[in-house]
Amino acid sequence: MVVKTMEMPRVTLKEKMSFDEFLAWCDEDTRAEWVNGEVQMVSPAGDKHQDLADFLLTLLRQFVRHNQLGWIRSAPFLMRLPEVPSGREPDVLFVRTEHLDRVKPTYLDGPADLVIEITSPESIGRDRGDKFIEYERAGVAEYWLIDPERRRAEFYRLDAQGLYRLCEPDAQGVYRSQVVEGFWLRVEWLWQEPLPLEEEVLREIRGQA
Repeated sequence: MVVKTMEMPRVTLKEKMSFDEFLAWCDEDTRAEWVNGEVQMVSPAGDKHQDLADFLLTLLRQFVRHNQLGWIRSAPFLMRLPEVPSGREPDVLFVRTEHLDRVKPTYLDGPADLVIEITSPESIGRDRGDKFIEYERAGVAEYWLIDPERRRAEFYRLDAQGLYRLCEPDAQGVYRSQVVEGFWLRVEWLWQEPLPLEEEVLREIRGQA
């Protein structure tokens, strides 16, 4: 655990700070994001939210590592988007091998290639509004919005004009990622209770990649 020093007191949400000041203030136990110089606290995740995030992270981590496709992390790991400017903590973020120069020891300096946000009643407006606009503007190539309460999954990709377009799963309910080469997802897996075993899902994915 990192201990805060007396030189950097905890700020209020109304105070402005640079991104470097935010990094110095925010320790590993603090859930917060940095948007246009202001600190926004992040509420703790619920059980269903965390279970689904861990499920997707496990699938993607194993697939990405097995195929040596890049780098993947989950919250809390900051993604800095200088163009916005913001520092967000996506639920899951993936960076392709050719963009690994963006990975710094404590944050990602630039857009991930894939961001996954799992919505909750507290975050749904932010995930569909501010973050959607920020990720599109910053060049996050693929954005998944997973809503477990409504059992709805939306998959967005940047088009040639740099705007998000909704990409529907196929007739079998399968979505194939464009940035995680060879990875696909049967949307119905996301709503199963309990969630399917990751090793069985990965076996199916690898068998039909």
